[in-house]
Amino acid sequence: MSARKQLLLKEHRRKKRLVLLAALVALVLLGVLAPWWSVPLAVLLGWVAHEAWFADHLFYSPRDDYRYDFPASQLSLPASLGPHGLHIAADTLPDDYESLFLQVRIKAGLFGRWLDPQVLIEGADGVDRQDFERGVNGVRYLNLSGQGAALRGGHLRIHGRHCRLDHQATLHAFRNPDYAERPLMVIAPHADDAELAAFGLYSRAQDVSIVTLTQGEIEAEHYQGLGLDKAAAARLKGRLRVWDSLAVPLWGGVPASRCVQLGYYCLQLPAMCGEPDKGFGSRESGESDIREMRLHNPLRLPADADGVPSWSNLVADLAALLEHFRPEVLVTPHPQLDPHADHVHATRALQEAIERSAWKPQTLLFYANHLHDNDRWPMGPAAGGIALPPCIEPLPADVLWSPTLDAAKRIDKAQALAMQHDLLVPLPAKKRLRRLIQRALAGRRWPASGEDEFFRKAVRRHELFWVRSLR
Repeated sequence: MSARKQLLLKEHRRKKRLVLLAALVALVLLGVLAPWWSVPLAVLLGWVAHEAWFADHLFYSPRDDYRYDFPASQLSLPASLGPHGLHIAADTLPDDYESLFLQVRIKAGLFGRWLDPQVLIEGADGVDRQDFERGVNGVRYLNLSGQGAALRGGHLRIHGRHCRLDHQATLHAFRNPDYAERPLMVIAPHADDAELAAFGLYSRAQDVSIVTLTQGEIEAEHYQGLGLDKAAAARLKGRLRVWDSLAVPLWGGVPASRCVQLGYYCLQLPAMCGEPDKGFGSRESGESDIREMRLHNPLRLPADADGVPSWSNLVADLAALLEHFRPEVLVTPHPQLDPHADHVHATRALQEAIERSAWKPQTLLFYANHLHDNDRWPMGPAAGGIALPPCIEPLPADVLWSPTLDAAKRIDKAQALAMQHDLLVPLPAKKRLRRLIQRALAGRRWPASGEDEFFRKAVRRHELFWVRSLR
């Protein structure tokens, strides 16, 4: 967890303790002034209300504006929203600008404080739904990618449910090549990161390699239920996730000969970075030699010589992979937006490898599978679009690219996730009960494809990348 997210979580817990203290005082007063049974009833109702409406980890105010800057080269057009649709001036949006984002102020209505505010986008291929924070009252960015033809033809209608949209808006439009047509390398800190972020992209690519950095062996309590001790359960989980990283991409057309598992240990990348020449073994499995998890790799790499899980070896491995596969485009976690420590350091290691490598890629495509501020993003049900994530502190001004996934591709993506062992662990009873309460009182829905939250968050109408040139 990043330092910033730790601070946000600490502040969230502080506020929660204050609320609990105030609730305790109120319960004491209630016990004095009302019948005895009113106290347990109030506790029960308060807990149900918390689970239904206040359990989200939202580390900013819904009234905050999102703050995005874009390069001066991108196209920004004034737009107006009315009962007959979204309108821009005729002939101002060229056909080759396909990634489209509408900057508009959204304000929750009365029911939008208790039910998720929804924006419905009615285009030629049906209705897209993009959800926002309860109580929203600020600038947000709708993803209209794939809706260009309907917009140019004046057929795109946008309206809110449990919220209102300002009549005046700004359309930000981006022109990109189809990066699936270029040699790609996807950097996955853990098995499943490539599928979560870029299954739609890599399954269309003709020249693609997938490099997974870690075994993902920690937090293996589920496997202790098989009668294993903590270390043995971690080793089993690591073996399973290594298999996932090599086998699941075949569902997207990527053979094992184009997949590499480096075998480093989960959540050890930050420590490795701090002492580059020192090896850092697993926190839970007791192992400290990465070679066993690299037996099925299609090529020999520098760390195969000694098996030491060090930062120097990781960077050398990545540099060798760049020179072997010679990708023009690298798909990797966003270094500012995605706070997971392994994700941050995966991209840092990649950037060091680029400096060392004789092969120089042209483009970085950043993705975010986690956020600092909002654990539910993308909000709303599966199959909806991906609106831009919360951005309270400005990010670098990058171009955006948001390719679309049709219904068949979304089904394939969901099935790719269903093959990942880490996404098949049953929900704890507390989370299962919370979902039942939110379904009944807050109108939330989860997909039939899987229970893990990523089946809702990742199987979407769009994939989303921040584009940064290396030249």
